[in-house]
Parts: sequence; structure tokens; C-alpha cells
Amino acid sequence: MEFACSHVVCNWNPEGSLMGGSDVMGSGLSVYPCSPPSEGGTTDPGVAIRLSVTEHMYDNRISVIPQQEPGLVPPPLPPRRFESQKYPRRTSLPPPPPPLSSLPPPPPPLSSLPPPLPARGAEGQGEQSIRLKANVNVLSLSVGRLVDISRASGIQTTQCPVMRCGRCSAALSSLSSVQNTQETAVWLCEFCGLQNTLSTSGPGTGSKLGSRVRGAPRGRDVIYLPLQTDQDYENLEDVMVVFCVDISGSMSVTSEVTPGNAMRSATYVSRLQSIQDALQRALSSLLKTSPHRRVAIVTFNDEVVVYGDGSGVPVSLRDWALVDYDYLRQQGQQYNTPHCIAESYQHLSRRVKELREHGATALGPAALVSVAMASRFVGSKVILCTDGRANIGLGEMESPAPFSSPQSPYFYRQLANEAANKGVIVSVMTFEGTDCRLAEVGLLADQTGGRVNIVNIGTVATEIQSALADNILATGVTATLLAADGMYFPYEECNHCLVRDIGNVTEGVEITFQFACKPDSTESFMRRDRLPFQLQLSFTTRDQQKVTRIITEQRRVTTSSWVWAGSLNMSVLGVHCAQLCARLTMKGRVHEAQRQLRAQQDLLKDIRPSLMRQLRWCTR
Repeated sequence: MEFACSHVVCNWNPEGSLMGGSDVMGSGLSVYPCSPPSEGGTTDPGVAIRLSVTEHMYDNRISVIPQQEPGLVPPPLPPRRFESQKYPRRTSLPPPPPPLSSLPPPPPPLSSLPPPLPARGAEGQGEQSIRLKANVNVLSLSVGRLVDISRASGIQTTQCPVMRCGRCSAALSSLSSVQNTQETAVWLCEFCGLQNTLSTSGPGTGSKLGSRVRGAPRGRDVIYLPLQTDQDYENLEDVMVVFCVDISGSMSVTSEVTPGNAMRSATYVSRLQSIQDALQRALSSLLKTSPHRRVAIVTFNDEVVVYGDGSGVPVSLRDWALVDYDYLRQQGQQYNTPHCIAESYQHLSRRVKELREHGATALGPAALVSVAMASRFVGSKVILCTDGRANIGLGEMESPAPFSSPQSPYFYRQLANEAANKGVIVSVMTFEGTDCRLAEVGLLADQTGGRVNIVNIGTVATEIQSALADNILATGVTATLLAADGMYFPYEECNHCLVRDIGNVTEGVEITFQFACKPDSTESFMRRDRLPFQLQLSFTTRDQQKVTRIITEQRRVTTSSWVWAGSLNMSVLGVHCAQLCARLTMKGRVHEAQRQLRAQQDLLKDIRPSLMRQLRWCTR
């Protein structure tokens, strides 16, 4: 786990000031998924309250200068004395000086004097402190690295069951406080405060977990392995690649391609021709690098044609079949298993050359058949190439409003969940200047770990090669993040426990979380030294092992929205801003996404001068 800030900023709120509230910049959009629950468990609307700055008995270890509250100004300077003022003359001589023996000792040298007090008011603001305009309570997870247990040689592993809290499901860790007695042990959960009675000799009367404490792992990073796998050994190289290609009439649109030789005139290449050239390159590359990989081709226009490995008779699906979900899935699952590309390369190459564009766009049915074919092998890929929105069959999105299907978003969401559960990666390639409704079709890639690329005729071959290079490391990945009771996750969860289904994970996948403190819990957090965080990552490896990895950390707290610039990780904040804006845009909250982007840009502008001043100070 990588945090964007060295401390937890307790009193951050959507306005970025010391006043709590649920409305975001007066836009009416709340960062709470629901009204944050109060201490009594009921849900109340966000109420603006004044948060006081509490004195700490410990060192925050961070340069923090609180904002000067409005109305609190330095006292006025005393009136100046002018020369015109008259003072009474002295009528007697001053007293004689005291003897030398009674004089105080000389002052210490300048080097031993304490530093002067900072100036009062706004002039006392530190040069290294910044005003937070965005939430820096952000956590980043490199999921691709965390699920790759082959690289976790130094991590503690165990086959013992996970000991969880009876209320919030937090796991026992090195941060847990356990009080042992003769027969039982009591664990006070550091996340929700529940007293869990653990049995040390077996399940007891008051046992809530019924597990043995003796020998239980108590590390900060623990990998829990199963006692045995659910299935027999599987060949990890036995996967399938399905190319799902749009051959509708719009694929005949041409674009100008400038030749490399200046003496030659420009040529025009259609979208289908560029796809054919890209597929020929991909087949040649797979033949050299992965000769045992299975490859199949599915095309769609006003019908869906399943070629498989190209050696058999194609199967055409049209008319009523394009609206029957179960029938389409059955046809894909029961189609002949393609041979490896070393045996079918010539057949596949010939089928690609024979493709011709015409007709409508049955994108949804073709995607369903392709996913059903690939689902027979865990780790398979479906590469969907299209230039327009679906206008026939399941998932169609081009009918007039009274006749359009309201089930289209549900269809793509259901298909994405099915592909993720089967361990299939779906990547979507669409041409620039077209509208295929990526908000719906993009769900196939977003939930399966695939790519969404807007390509042109010159880059489609490179993007297909990049999609082929993505290999699944784990399937069915679920991330559970727990924070201290009284915190919440803006835009996602109003509770202190967040569960996010990730699905398939490939190398390099990174996700971010944003958290904040509820206004009614800020005062209690200000009196605490540290706050705990726990990540529970559950996944299934390629060899069908169900693994749980639990990481527990704690972070110090700070009580002000003025934070030292050197304590921020801008790379984490940048990735989080991109992911958050993308999610908000996909949900239609474009104005909120723009507001988040502006807040991030303003924060970056404030940090750059501060970092430059720090650099100049260090180089003196």
C-alpha cells in the first residue's frame, strides 16, 4: 500500500476548509454515497460544524501551520511617540549604578540563542506549507504486483484460517491488542472496537471466532494459502485468443495514408483493410512467440459468423438468433475447439483475406459468442474491433427513443461479469471520429482487465499487439479496505469498510482509494496518535489456488489542512485523479469530474513553487 500523504488529514472536507459539509462547491453533488451515519447508527444529512484545533502531546513530525481563522487578527501596535510630545523634566539625578559583583552574567553567544519566534498573522506562513485544494487522503495499490505470489518470497505465508472480527471482518494482525487469560483471549478490534472472545483450547461458550490463537500469524503482510487446490493441474499456456471483427458497411470508410517516400502520392486505406493488415501481423507474431496458442475469428455485420480456426464450416447466426441470449452462448460454448495456431495459421490467414464489409452492426451478439468461446480456457482474450454502435440484436443502441432497448446497459454489464468470472479479458478497439457508445461497451474492458483504445488506421496494429501481451495473473480479485470506525470513502461507501470487485488482474494494474473522516468523528481522531488501515485481497491464481493476502498498516494523523509539500506523493494523486475523473465521466457526472480535475491542477500549481524552494534550500 502506498499513501499519497505521510499523514492522515483528519479535518479535510469537500470544501477543503475547516468547515464540514456534504455539498460540493454548492453544486448539489454530495461526495457521500449516502448520508454519513452518526454515532447512533442513524443516517443524518451532513451538518456544517466548527472543528477546533486540539493541542497534541506528541510530535506530529510534519511542518503544519493552521490557517488563520477569519476575524482573528494580531492586536494593534501601540501608538508611536512623536517628538512634539512634551515630557516632564527630571528634578533629581539618576541613581548610581550597582556594583560589578551584583551585575547579571553576560549574555550567551549568538550561536546558543534559540531561534526567533515566527511573525504573527499571515506573514508567519511557512514557505514549505501549502493550502490543500484536493483530498490528499489517497491510497494506491499495485494489484498486479500484490497478486503475483511468485515474487513474494520474503512474505510470511500460512495455511491457517484467517481470524476475523465478528462485526467488521477485520483480520487479526500485528497491530491487534490481545489480552490472554488461562482459557480465553480477548481481542479488542482496532477498527470497530468490538471485544472478540478467542478460544485458545477450542471453541468455547463465548467464542465468537471459534479458532485457535496459538500459532496464528500476526505479521503486517501475510499470505493465506489453501490447504489444497479445488481442481487438478491445468496447462497455463493452453489459452485462446478470439478476434471479434466488425465488417459492417461503415468499415469501408477510407483515410489518407502518407507514404514514406516523398515522391509517391498519398494512398487511401479503408478501416477494414487496416484491420486485415493488423490481424495478419498478429497471426504471424503469435506463430513465432506462442505456437501452441489457440486462435479463433468471429465476424459480425447484420449476422454473426463464427469461423473458429478457419478449418471448418462457418456457422452463421441471424434473425431471431441475435436476440436469444442463451442460444448465442450455447453456440459459442459448443463450437469446435480451435487448434493451435501452428496447425491453423494458413486457414486463419485465408479467412482474414476474404473478409468484405457490408450490412448492419450486430456487436452485442458477436461479443457474447466470442466470450462464450473463450470462457473454456482461463486466461483467454477477446479483442473486439469496431467502428460504430450496435444497431441490431442484443445490446443495440441506435433505435429511436421509443423503440430503443432499455436493457442495453444491463446486457453489457451482465456479459462483463460473466467474462470476469470465467477469467476472460476483453479489449475494445474503436476508430477515432466514431461513436460506439464506449460508456456501455467499455464495461467489457473495465470489468475484465482489458484495454479501451481509440485507434486510427496507422496505430491499430500496434494496439492489437499490446492487447495480446496482457496476461492474466489472477481472476476473481476482490479488494476489501478497512479504516478506523468514523471514516468513509467519498463517492463509494459511507461506512469505514469498502469492498471493490476488481475481476481479472494483469501486470501493471493499479487502483486507488480515497478516504476521509466524518465531521462528527474528527474531534476523536485529533486526540489519537495513529489510525489503522487494512487491505484484504482475495483472488484465484492461474493454477486455481484461492489466496488471501492481508496487509495492515497505521498512519500518523495531523489536524490541519496545511501540509508540508514534501510529504505528498504527486504520482499517486495524479493516478487517482485520472481514475476518479474517468469513473465520474462514465456515470454522466461531467461537471463533478471537471471540478476534481481543477482542484488537482490547483494543488499541483501550489506544490511546484514550494518544492523548488525546498530544492534551493537543500543545495545551499
